[in-house]
Amino acid sequence: MSILVNADSRIIVQGFTGSEGRFHSEQMIAYGSRIVGGVTPGKEGTRQLDRPVFNTVDEAVKATAADVSAVFVPPPFAADAIMEAAESGIRVIVAITEGIPVSDMVRVKQYLRDRPARLIGPNCPGIISAGKTKVGIMPGFVFKPGRVGVVSKSGTLTYEAADQVVRSGYGISTAIGIGGDPVIGTTTRGALALFMDDGETDCVVVIGEIGGQLEADAARWYGQNPKKPVVAFIAGQTAPKGRTMGHAGAIVGGAADTARAKMEIMAENGIHVVASPADIGKRVAEILG
Repeated sequence: MSILVNADSRIIVQGFTGSEGRFHSEQMIAYGSRIVGGVTPGKEGTRQLDRPVFNTVDEAVKATAADVSAVFVPPPFAADAIMEAAESGIRVIVAITEGIPVSDMVRVKQYLRDRPARLIGPNCPGIISAGKTKVGIMPGFVFKPGRVGVVSKSGTLTYEAADQVVRSGYGISTAIGIGGDPVIGTTTRGALALFMDDGETDCVVVIGEIGGQLEADAARWYGQNPKKPVVAFIAGQTAPKGRTMGHAGAIVGGAADTARAKMEIMAENGIHVVASPADIGKRVAEILG
């Protein structure tokens, strides 16, 4: 099986006819992703990339049986787009949009709480099951099929970690970019739990960063559920307190938010922590032998 998406996933793109939506849809199709249509209000009845365009997600789902959505909707409208997808029965919602207001995402989190939809992102590169499908903006050529999972807050470091794993003689089962905003859908712990139960994943790489408690929560959970080895790197080891570094959520507010504190908690819970991203592939190879 795959984590969340696979070759059979039926994908729609919200914001399909916008420049970002069109460009990345082309890349997804080229990778082999099964895009079955798109949504742009007012464009119903037209076609793009030889796929139908619908006014609403509900219409798209009824016509195509889509179960995954990629959201490329501008920030002011993205929260409504996510909730519309959930209301229409989409199983996995991948929100690529950057700059969604935190207040909007608080509303989205509350809305999704009692619904079966899983949100990835926002402000994320998406998800890729290597050799099967990708939903988002990840460069597909980096991700060769294998049995190492990746969960990351950083898009760039996701690609770097995957490349190192591949160069070390292994490959990627699924990589999830969870996003670095203060309020996101799937957390580090949530993604790690999925990998622990995945029959096609033997080891997991976790890329975290300063700010928040997602990595510490995941580490403590893993300490009670160490089914597979985990290699981790935390970015921002030299970041000053009180300054946002890169992502909106990457800010040290207290001692527990620092890279050093997170690294110590991870190590205490049995995770193989590396000090440099350059060591990720080598450590994976040492573990898997």
